[in-house]
Amino acid sequence: MDRFFKISERGSSIRTEIIGGLVTFATMAYIVALNPSILAGSPAQPLLDSAHRALDPAQLVTATALVAGVMTIAMGLFANVPMALAAGLGVNAFVAFTLVLGKGLSWADAMGVIVIEGVVMLILVLVGLREAIMNAIPDGLKRAIGAGIGLFIALIGLVNGGIVVHPKDNGTVLALSPQFNSWGTLVFVVTLLLAAILIARKVPGALLIAIVVGTIVAVVINAIAGGTPIPGAVLPGNPFAAPDFGLIGDVRFNVFQVVGWGAGIGLVLTVLMANFFDAMGTALAIGREANLVDDQGRLPQMNRVLIVESVGAIAGGGASASSNTIFVESTAGVAQGARTGLANLVTGVLFLLTMFIAPLVGVIPSAATGPALVIVGALMISQAAGIDWSDMGIAIPAFATMALMPFTYSIANGVGAGIVLYVLIAYGRGKWRAVHPLMLVVAGFFVWYFLRGVV
Repeated sequence: MDRFFKISERGSSIRTEIIGGLVTFATMAYIVALNPSILAGSPAQPLLDSAHRALDPAQLVTATALVAGVMTIAMGLFANVPMALAAGLGVNAFVAFTLVLGKGLSWADAMGVIVIEGVVMLILVLVGLREAIMNAIPDGLKRAIGAGIGLFIALIGLVNGGIVVHPKDNGTVLALSPQFNSWGTLVFVVTLLLAAILIARKVPGALLIAIVVGTIVAVVINAIAGGTPIPGAVLPGNPFAAPDFGLIGDVRFNVFQVVGWGAGIGLVLTVLMANFFDAMGTALAIGREANLVDDQGRLPQMNRVLIVESVGAIAGGGASASSNTIFVESTAGVAQGARTGLANLVTGVLFLLTMFIAPLVGVIPSAATGPALVIVGALMISQAAGIDWSDMGIAIPAFATMALMPFTYSIANGVGAGIVLYVLIAYGRGKWRAVHPLMLVVAGFFVWYFLRGVV
């Protein structure tokens, strides 16, 4: 096992990899409940399966956990990196509210769009274009992508933990939650402080310990309060549930007949652009954080990583779980010391077990996992130190990359803004020779992406 995963070679241990895999799963487990809630639509506008019945949440839970488990294990075995996969947020909302409710596609046709997009992405990887584009990005922008993702996942942790909200009535973009003086905030603060202290003292398993303690505190508070002031933190009467594979394979490829060839290609390309650069930025950030990149900031296993990630999109569409992609929450496991694919095996197996113990996984509250993401964000922002801030040709694009990721809640938007600005500034100051031709092509695609309307 040590030779296969190169555990000692990367300065890790089996114990550290197991803990890292557990932490990654703990921070990602919410997707098993959240993805079905998004894909199912709303009570007023439910999404329908091929038999014109409202999508069954149990079937969506099974599909979500199944694909996440299989693809995460595949990433660990084939690419040997600690990068877990699951249904991508943003794309799943695009599936539900744009493809189905907006464009009138059936559920099966919408899944067909995801499969087509995954096949195109896989072809781009196999011909070497996707990795070539990644290598063409200057090191300063790569570092900005990592730092921006740190800010992004810290914001995710604050939002998921109930600390930050988006009030719709007073014009404030973001604000502290009106329930800031709640029990949930107490659990968040206790977990955050404990994680920070343990990390500062370099205690092994710091994040996992903090999440477990936070969950126990939340369960005790709910039991004493006699209700559920902290959502999720309630021990289930029956922790077991039988998986339902009814949606697996519910796919059709009628998108071009339904919306026309022009609109159909546009929908496929929109999903492709979001997945393409979201996964690219995430993989680069995780690789750098795990010290897996070379002197040029390149990840040697990148081609294998991108192959698995592309297959994840195909598998996600084929299983009705939406496109699966690399999750930024993997950085939580990396922060815990994970450096190899063994951590992925742990995370993947836990996802597969989730199909049978979904009620038990739901006990972990976001108030206990959110702090872990905030801590990871604090660790990742250090990548900005390697950017040459005295060179405005890289400083401004880097800042735009870092700012737009959390501000627009999208990694792809931040990457796109940085690339477009980098190219325009370079041409504006006469340094067009420094711009790789692929950067010019990608910038053009992102201009189209922004003007058309992003995911």
